[in-house]
Amino acid sequence: MTQLLAIYDMDKTITHAPTWTPFLIHTTRTGGAPWRLALVPVAALAAAGYLAKLMSRGRLKHIMQRMMLGKTLTPAQERRAAEAFADRVMRDGVFAAALRQIEADRAAGYRLVMATASYRFYVESIAERLGFDAVIGTESLRDANGHLLAGIDGENCYGPAKLAMIERWMAREGIARHDAHVRFYSDHVSDAPTFAWADEPFAVNAHGPLRLLAKAKGWPMPDWER
Repeated sequence: MTQLLAIYDMDKTITHAPTWTPFLIHTTRTGGAPWRLALVPVAALAAAGYLAKLMSRGRLKHIMQRMMLGKTLTPAQERRAAEAFADRVMRDGVFAAALRQIEADRAAGYRLVMATASYRFYVESIAERLGFDAVIGTESLRDANGHLLAGIDGENCYGPAKLAMIERWMAREGIARHDAHVRFYSDHVSDAPTFAWADEPFAVNAHGPLRLLAKAKGWPMPDWER
């Protein structure tokens, strides 16, 4: 029997905007350490360093989390932060057209999978509210007590690593590629490996390089921003 998978990127595919920096600011503001908001300009300098290719995306994530959230978060703090931010995103941060497509895929019998470069620890709360069945995302380091640390455990779920992580997830789930039909939705050209691998690639809200690639490949380009 063919396994139907609908795999979605999250930031700017489902959500109006990237979520990592808003998550940090929201959690800093509401989590008892608003004084850390004074460090936002420093975090912006770190982001400029990434754009100048002076550091990796993973290193940037590490610096921003350590700066804005501190050394660790307990499981209870982590859960409260993720739940509160998910509630905020769901209020006004999701494209209505994305919600309609998610519901259409669900009704058509597709298993809904989110595959995102964002950290899984906070994405899962958003995915749960959207009705997703599974989340593949960047994993976080933890200490011996399960406290969240600033750092990536394994690979940043981005570019070729995202496809590799999807394939590993499928292997764990016992889903052979030849037994699956995959729809893939993303807004970013970094997901070119997964677009090429999917049976039905959708370049959602495509801009710049992705629009050029999608035109060359004949991929549909749904505009969920309208």
